[in-house]
Amino acid sequence: MTDVEDSTLAFTRLQPDDILETLDELGFDCNGRFLALNSYENRVYKIGVGDKDNVVVKFYRPGRWSDDAILEEHAFAMGLADQEIPVVPPLSIDDQTLFHTGLFRLAVYPCRGGRAPDLDNFEQLQQLGRLVARIHLVGATADFENRPQIDVESYGIASREYLLDEDFIPDEMRDVYASIADLVIDGIEQSGERSGVFEELRLHGDFHPGNVLVAGENFHIVDLDDARSGPAVQDIWMFLSGDREEQTPQLTALLRGYEEFRNFDARELHLIEALRSLRIMHYAAWLARRWEDPAFKQAFPWFNTRRYWDEHVLTLREQAALMQEPPLEWRGE
Repeated sequence: MTDVEDSTLAFTRLQPDDILETLDELGFDCNGRFLALNSYENRVYKIGVGDKDNVVVKFYRPGRWSDDAILEEHAFAMGLADQEIPVVPPLSIDDQTLFHTGLFRLAVYPCRGGRAPDLDNFEQLQQLGRLVARIHLVGATADFENRPQIDVESYGIASREYLLDEDFIPDEMRDVYASIADLVIDGIEQSGERSGVFEELRLHGDFHPGNVLVAGENFHIVDLDDARSGPAVQDIWMFLSGDREEQTPQLTALLRGYEEFRNFDARELHLIEALRSLRIMHYAAWLARRWEDPAFKQAFPWFNTRRYWDEHVLTLREQAALMQEPPLEWRGE
């Protein structure tokens, strides 16, 4: 198989019997309970183990990360857990966290339950701010050596070029898309200039409500698969929702908690809409890059339709305008 085929079609070869056999070989007494969890980039399953707690096994998409990059993610998660930050790290089995079977790399995690945080609950947002700051205190102590940065080149420019080069954009929309994408990229670069030089540190990278589980008073932070280097605000902005009036008190609660442990550079607020724009562009290209994976066509049937591209261009126009507005204000104390 080629690398592309590995990435898009390999998961069709991953059958329940193979998964359970792999867990058995790692010493888990699987009891037959098996549930596929909501994941598309990788494949993630909750597996019943004897009369004990369930475990979660993640099969990494072939070709996406190297062993070194995955082990760096694992080491980061375990280092955070060592500091009593409620990140769920992989299980260590015979002093290993990364395993191989056939085409796949895999890791096993303890199963943690909970619901998404309530973004209207400012106490929860303040607690999330504290946790993000503690993650960043650890993240700032070293650099990633095998994991990339969040930047305009990989998330923005490369996404634009892929969609155009691979003919995902309808012919009649190519010029419009190329023009608005260029405008958005210019806006992102201008936002970076307004923010000035900012500290780049190790981040969760994909910190959004779906990756935080709230169980009573306990938080569980999961899925560091997208851990990268970047500005601190990357791990904050995805908890902001609604219009400007709604986002301002949310931001205040998050940063009030954050500053209990770590100073926040308010100049990074210029980056929020730029980072949102990069995520929007990257998401469209991610769907395109995975479009030959049968699971994507089933899960995202609306992608690559004329309506989708019309809405995508409209969203990019809105982002270009938002990046020209003043940043959110932080009502700090």
